[in-house]
Order: sequence, then structure tokens, then C-alpha cells
Amino acid sequence: MPHIALPEDLPGITSAFAFRPATAVPMRALAEVLLRGPNTLTSGEREMIATFVSSRNDCDFCQASHRAAAAHHLEGDYDLVDAVRRDYESAPISSKLKALLAVADKVREGGKQVTSVHIERARSEGATDTEIHDTVLIAAAFCMFNRYVDGLATWTPTDPQAYHQMGERMARQGYVRPGQG
Repeated sequence: MPHIALPEDLPGITSAFAFRPATAVPMRALAEVLLRGPNTLTSGEREMIATFVSSRNDCDFCQASHRAAAAHHLEGDYDLVDAVRRDYESAPISSKLKALLAVADKVREGGKQVTSVHIERARSEGATDTEIHDTVLIAAAFCMFNRYVDGLATWTPTDPQAYHQMGERMARQGYVRPGQG
């Protein structure tokens, strides 16, 4: 049961956004830029970073919804997304993405945990400064989103099909709602 009076028919972050639309607008816009905006990392890769961070933060709603969004960007490949969640170092992804996920994990632990060793690894695997920047910001933003969802004890659906549909909508339509900037 949510800690405050959130709309009962909306899951996860959407209920918090409906409760306080003024804060939802910039948060949705940030998610749109980070996960779907122009970038040399694909939306699937960026959604995997969001999923990974949410999984490590034990945020059920965010990891399930962004897992589905990542899979939709990856032509339905839930197995790949799950491999990254379980053990990104052995997952069948690029060395660059593995290095960026290592950076994201350190951000999740605490920003000062990211060292020049982590950044040099990412650079040596071909990551650009923009990709490093965006990985750090995705990880930081998802720490905030995860704590927002769980800190309010929002309703988390248990039906996997609900997340499949959410992920499809997020991947295809994005995060900004019509008329909300």
C-alpha cells in the first residue's frame, strides 16, 4: 500500500507522476532524452543500463518495465536483457557496453566510486565522452527514479504481461505525454 494517497489504478512511477504532474514533466523529459534521444548508444543499450541499475537497486517496477522496453528495442530479446541483469561481464554484449555497465554500477554505489580506472576502461573499449556522460546520468537518474518509486511504496503489478505492454509503449511512444513538453 502506498505511503501517500496515490491514484490506485496507476502502477509504479505513473501514479507518482499523476499525483504531482509539475514534477512529472521534467522527469519524463529527462527520461526521453536519456533513453530515446539522439545518441551513439542505441535505445536498447540505454534501456539495458536503466534495467541493470534498477535491478541492482532492487526496484521491481523499474527493472521490469525497462527490461520490457529494452527487449522491445532489441526485437523482443528478453534473454539478452536478462543475461545483462544476471552477469553483464559474461553477457553477449560489446566490450564497450560491459565497460559502461561497470561505470553505471559504480555510480549506483556512489558517485565517488567511479575512478579513472573505470573511465579509462570505457575509453579503451571505444566509449566517447558523451557515452560516458550519458551512462553516468542514466545511472544517477535511475537511482532517483528507483528511490522515488520505492520510497512512496507505489503499486507494482505482478503480471509479466502488464510490463510487456508497458515496455512496448515506452519503446514506441516514449516518455513524454502529449501536451506535456
